[in-house]
Amino acid sequence: MLTGIILHFAPWLIHWFGRLPGDIHFEAGRSKIFIPVTSMLLISIIITVILNLFKH
Repeated sequence: MLTGIILHFAPWLIHWFGRLPGDIHFEAGRSKIFIPVTSMLLISIIITVILNLFKH
């Protein structure tokens, strides 16, 4: 739900998603494959840090 609200009201906050070095893009004809490896790792680290701050 939070992601949907951010996308609707402030799309510039996640403009970087999928454009980091290490994110994989393949295009062949009409097929596209997108694997946001680095972006997902960064989000995972941020969420882990935030959860650990609230845990203690």
